[in-house]
Amino acid sequence: MRVRFPERTSGRFPARASGPTPAGGRWRAPCAVVAGAFPALAFPAPSLWWLAYAALVPWLLLVRSAGSPRRAAREAWLGGAGFLLAVHHWLLPSLHVFILVLAALLGLLWVPWGLLVHRLLGGRPGPGRVAAALVLVPAGWLLAELVRSWEYLGGPWGLLGASQWQVPPALRLASVGGVWLVGLLLVAVNTALAALLALPRARLAGLAGLTGCAAVTAGVWWWAPQPRAVGTARIAVVQPGVIDGPVRRLEREEALTRTLAGRGVDLVVWGESSVGTDLGADPALRARLAALSRTVGADLLVNVDARRSDRPGIFKSSVLVGPDGPTGDRYDKMRLVPFGEYVPARSLLGWATSVGKAATEDRRRGDRQVVMTLPSGRGAGLRIGPLVCFETAFPDMSRHLAADGARVLVAQSSTSSFQHGWAPAQHASLAALRAAETWRPMVHATLTGVSAVADAHGRPVGRRLGTDASAAAVYDVPLASGTSPYVRTGDWAVYAALAALALYGGVAGARARVRRSASLRC
Repeated sequence: MRVRFPERTSGRFPARASGPTPAGGRWRAPCAVVAGAFPALAFPAPSLWWLAYAALVPWLLLVRSAGSPRRAAREAWLGGAGFLLAVHHWLLPSLHVFILVLAALLGLLWVPWGLLVHRLLGGRPGPGRVAAALVLVPAGWLLAELVRSWEYLGGPWGLLGASQWQVPPALRLASVGGVWLVGLLLVAVNTALAALLALPRARLAGLAGLTGCAAVTAGVWWWAPQPRAVGTARIAVVQPGVIDGPVRRLEREEALTRTLAGRGVDLVVWGESSVGTDLGADPALRARLAALSRTVGADLLVNVDARRSDRPGIFKSSVLVGPDGPTGDRYDKMRLVPFGEYVPARSLLGWATSVGKAATEDRRRGDRQVVMTLPSGRGAGLRIGPLVCFETAFPDMSRHLAADGARVLVAQSSTSSFQHGWAPAQHASLAALRAAETWRPMVHATLTGVSAVADAHGRPVGRRLGTDASAAAVYDVPLASGTSPYVRTGDWAVYAALAALALYGGVAGARARVRRSASLRC
């Protein structure tokens, strides 16, 4: 057993360990917050999508240079909080100071990622460690995104891969592995760039990582299957805009819908909370909507936000109305917006209603997804899959609707509380991503906000209705057939990343036991 003595510089004291000076250390915490927030610029409204390929590099370099694993964990936590604050800053008017608490708590999910970065990229790693980092650092990032995507923790809003909603190669990747595969490759590119910049001994491994990411993207672009065009559906979107009161809003929606008469539409879609009275308890309103359907010659998909007459509580429901009234097809929203539509653990967090615009009464949840078949008009037989607002952020929901036979995905949304922020553009961008993942065109209709339509490749169809619009627009939506690889195989990219982390954990644990046994023998 060898005994090592501390090195001496001059005099009696050992050399100081390398690391930031105390003065530099004071700046590391705010730098971590800023570095974590930087990738938010890749999302709408700025939409600097190209920034995502290098936006994590400053954060990676900061964490890898931390003087200890504890400091690396802290800087990963602060960066995660900064990222969440930047991506969700538009919630500040609604949640006020509570958004800081949420960001701080959810930022802890990046601690394991930071420890991985420090362990694999810290110091002077060789090609082997950097090669492992090219797999494990993206997997660690995906783990943080996956946990925070749980609906009770806020859902998958602001996934890094979603910043690439307008990039055709990224949308092709999404059709194979969903938004998760896009995010994994983005983090891998950032990791390779960090190695090229800061790790002279492993630059070849960094270059190989970049080459590998490019090769995967090119391979998917050239060899992945694509959907087949099979006709069109003529779908109208009615966006009344910001109007106070449900009565005036309904009158405006009716007036806009009447302008569609004679235009040969198959379906008319209204936004979220477009109807404020339960149709089961209001025969006069049912008759008005049925007459409107007859006038236009198409079925209406409305969204009812009201207390139900047949079940206790308030539901948000997509209801299909034909010329004879409601058809019986109804979808009750399943995944609710935390604090906006319910307060998690209200007995503990109910105080949030006093500092922001949190829901004073919890909405009730539906228990199953529904594929509706249009019963009448030119669109008779067309199968649509409704989603309500926040649900468009969940890749699994649109994937299940496509697997169940939906030919068109229809999202009903409202961003009336966030008209002047980034939220409307971010929300509308998800239509392109979900369409590309499922090979099913998506119609995103808003009460207020940004309404948009994407074809089965994720490409825009027609013009968007912006936040200042109060109009009805008709879209010739290209239909597609076939099943995308992502719908067929599901979240394989997630399982592969988790398997890589589990394997690394197992190997690291085995090595630790071997070292412990060796030290005991000595």
